Amino acid sequence: MKIVVALDSFKGTLRAVEACAAAAEGLRAALPDATVLEVPLADGGEGTAETLMAAHGGSWVPVRVVGPLAPREVDAGFVWLAERQGAVVEMAVASGLPLLAREERNPLITTTYGTGQLLTAAIERGAKRLWLGVGGSATVDGGVGAASALGWRFLDDQGEPLPPGGAALARLAAIEPPPERERMPPVEVLCDVDNPLLGERGAAAVFGPQKGATPEQVDVLERSLARLAEVVQRDLGVDLTTLEGAGAAGGLAAGCVAFFDATLVAGIDAIMDACGLDPLLADATWAVTGEGRFDEQSLHGKVVSGVATRAARAQAKVAVLAGRIELAAERAGEAGIAAMEAATAPSDPVPETAAEARAQLIAAATRLGQRLN
Repeated sequence: MKIVVALDSFKGTLRAVEACAAAAEGLRAALPDATVLEVPLADGGEGTAETLMAAHGGSWVPVRVVGPLAPREVDAGFVWLAERQGAVVEMAVASGLPLLAREERNPLITTTYGTGQLLTAAIERGAKRLWLGVGGSATVDGGVGAASALGWRFLDDQGEPLPPGGAALARLAAIEPPPERERMPPVEVLCDVDNPLLGERGAAAVFGPQKGATPEQVDVLERSLARLAEVVQRDLGVDLTTLEGAGAAGGLAAGCVAFFDATLVAGIDAIMDACGLDPLLADATWAVTGEGRFDEQSLHGKVVSGVATRAARAQAKVAVLAGRIELAAERAGEAGIAAMEAATAPSDPVPETAAEARAQLIAAATRLGQRLN
């Protein structure tokens, strides 16, 4: 039996490489004669830069930037890929939710400005191509913060620049591009979701509450993003309302298209290709994938959905290992998942340390291995 272990990170506890190692340990304990290969993955969110650096070689370039709550700064950086003369920017290290205490989460005022500073630093280093991972954001500002860091101006009806955050976009009256707009190299946005910018599956409605928005604030953010889309259409001739994936990172993906002429791609597909997953699946019996929480969103642009699709092509069976499983077995079966195992029950507390999460994942992988055939 050959098993390919291809997991995402377990947010807050285990990096993807650590999660894969723990899962492989448990599977080998249950199936000592099996060949078990580890392929840590990401989908454009947490761990994207590390995964692509491992796949292509590269170096970390530290940069201090404005964090999600301006003007407070954070230590961030990007991955420099010398052979490809490009850079991988992970927005979460500059504008991500983990950078804020729970009581600080407020997408009405959080900004992607620091992400724009990282892009600027990569360009100044000589990047001929940029890859931007957009998962894990603390923001719903439509990418306006990032664009501001690269010289774009977003003005109210008095000609004054708007303050940071998503709420201010409701007062957007005009957009002015920077004088050196042509200096922007090609940007590929690695999306971890396929949600649109607006509507019931949009950036505000689906992801606003995760970033701290109340129902009333979600309504404010929806109106703000709608106003941004309206002015972008009028001033730049770009329609953001029908763009699949535009809602990623609180609309940062949409902003990248509007302001940087970026291309949106499924992050998981780009990363699976970079890691050479397909050849490893060609003769595999099982693909074991997963993340911290396996739910409906896992089936839309995430590592689990990507691995399941590639495994189906290779005629390998798919199993999911997750910290928690919040998806009905019937729905998982419809998505091609043949087996599931959770590290913790829904009623159990979330592990607080990496050591605890690792031990639970090893035990879950051992249980799963005893069921595979």
